[in-house]
This record gives sequence, structure tokens and C-alpha cells, in this order.
Amino acid sequence: MTGTLVLAGTPIGDPSDAPPRLAAELTAADIVAAEDTRRLRRLTQALGVVPGGRIVSYFEGNEAARTPELAEALAGGARVVLVTDAGMPSVSDPGYRLVAAAVRHGVRVTAVPGPSAVLTALAVSGLPVDRFCFEGFLPRKPGERRGRLREAAGERRTLVYFEAPHRLQATLTAMAEVFGAEREAAVCRELTKTYEQVRRGPLAELAAWAAEGVRGEITVVVRGAEPPAAGEADAAELARRVAEREAAGQQRKEAIAEVARGAGVPKREVFDAVVAAKNAGPRG
Repeated sequence: MTGTLVLAGTPIGDPSDAPPRLAAELTAADIVAAEDTRRLRRLTQALGVVPGGRIVSYFEGNEAARTPELAEALAGGARVVLVTDAGMPSVSDPGYRLVAAAVRHGVRVTAVPGPSAVLTALAVSGLPVDRFCFEGFLPRKPGERRGRLREAAGERRTLVYFEAPHRLQATLTAMAEVFGAEREAAVCRELTKTYEQVRRGPLAELAAWAAEGVRGEITVVVRGAEPPAAGEADAAELARRVAEREAAGQQRKEAIAEVARGAGVPKREVFDAVVAAKNAGPRG
């Protein structure tokens, strides 16, 4: 008989948000795999429980090496509870590798639902919540970060990002440049904690605010792109948008794909517009 992998959600701030099942699972586990064993110790103390099994570390640095060991324990019948520092395991946190390994071994995977910074920030942002997409952390390098933002420039769903406080100002500035200075957003800081703050406004305004320095856990929610107005995406306008991106250093193929996504038209239509604009240009 194989064991069970339990993905246990943990509070994102206030320990009293922990679901009752979390304490029961920590007590009954054969193995508790924790992203930070010290934070796990503080959590169990707050909950008034003592883990019943062995505690091992499971974080980004040892995730690949430790996964086979935990998968073997699961295949042998162990009940393994996986917890990360905050929120649900495997959502921008360690866990995906272990879940995939458990599935390959035919091990049951279940979860203890818990608080989520993604959904909490989305709910309090004041932005549309009917459709959204989670983008996780953006790349640290400016060029790669801008490239990822360009890919999402035409996305009409609300966008949710995680960001480190020391990179927040640079990220909001890049968002204002790529998405537009007036695009609405919300910076959610220290959710459910003592100094919780939600700052709402246009991206350029938020970037200026963040330049003063921001601390804590950060989630950024950005309104999706507006659909193009009727007649907006005519051939000349499409060609102009491509030319603008090429002037900024983007490859033509990427620029065409990005403009097509933003305008909601086929790439071929944008390509034809670029060719027509070139042919209609001044002749010597």
C-alpha cells in the first residue's frame, strides 16, 4: 500500500488563519517536509501542536536531491505533509517536483486548503476578479523582465505577480513603460499581518511611491488590457505599433506577435500591415 502526500496550506501572516486540519495533519504525519524548519517550529508553537513524525527540510536548494527520498518514503506507505513558509506548496514555492514524483508512483495526493496571497490580493485589489492569471515572480534581469511583461501587454485578464520589496520600484516602472503609465494596479503589502497595506492607483503613481522604499511581502495586481476600440486596429496603426517596438530594440517577429495579441487579430494581418506600410513609404 502506498502512502499519501498532503500539501498543507499555511497562514500568509496571521497564525490564527490556519485551518483546523493543519494541526491534525502535522500531528499525524510520518514525515513533515518544511521549506524552513525554523518557521515550522514557530508555527507549531503558535498552534500548540507537536509534529508526530520526522521533520526534514525541503527548499529550493535541496528540492531536486530530496524529492527521490521522499518519493521512496511515499511509495513505502508513509504519510508526508509538505509545508512552505506561507500559502500553498508548489505555488511559486517548492512542491511541484514532489507532486509529479508522487503521481508517477501512483501515490495519492491531497491538500489542506489554506490562505493564498494570490486570491487574497485579488479580492482586496478592487480590480476585476471574474478572470485572472497568476504570473508569479518576474525575472530579475531588466531585459528578461521587460520581455515577460511584453508577452502580457495585451492580456485582458487581471494579472497577479509576486515581487521582492527591493525590486518593486523597478518592476512597477517597467510595468508603466510596457503596459502604460495610467494602467490601474494595486500593491498589496503584508497581507493579514499587523502592517497590512493596499496601495491602489495608476502604475506610474505607484512606481513613484515605491521609490521611497517598501518593506514586507508584496503581491501586485494589475488591471488587464482594454479591448481595442472599434476601428482602432487599422493597418496603419498596427504598422505603427510594430515600428515603435522595433525602435525600442525588439525583433520584428516578436513585435508582430505582441501587437497581434494586443489587438486581438491574426499575426498575418499585422505582418501584411507592416509590409504595406513599407511599400507605401517614401521612394528615392
